[in-house]
Amino acid sequence: MKRGKTPTIWQEMENIQREMNRLFETAYDGSPMHLMSSSVEFPAINVWSKADSGQVVTAEIPGVGMDDLDIKVAGEILTISGSRPTPVDQENYRLHRQERGFGTFSRSIQLPFPIEVEKVEATYEKGILKIWLPRAEYDQPRKILVKVN
Repeated sequence: MKRGKTPTIWQEMENIQREMNRLFETAYDGSPMHLMSSSVEFPAINVWSKADSGQVVTAEIPGVGMDDLDIKVAGEILTISGSRPTPVDQENYRLHRQERGFGTFSRSIQLPFPIEVEKVEATYEKGILKIWLPRAEYDQPRKILVKVN
């Protein structure tokens, strides 16, 4: 009996992905509705937590002006929204490939614990937004002393 090489499930998934990409590329007609090149949400966000003090959220937002950025905290939900302008005059150029998005965006994330909204701080440097969200005083872990009788 001859042994052939059987494709793995991952190889098969890659083949399907390639075929789907090919189909979408050939169907692209240049209209903005066809410009979604991936399912990755914008902006990309990382969240770090420190149980006793708070959390830091970083977001990649290159090209977003501070006047076009809005940060809100409602309860335990952080929302980052704004607009990234089109870098090229669309009337004079036709887009052939898009990997970077533009236009309006909004991203909301559930925070792992309540925060002190009035103490939230945000900074922006080299395309990275950094938001410090201090944990609410009433929700911080406390050590309980056990009395011995």
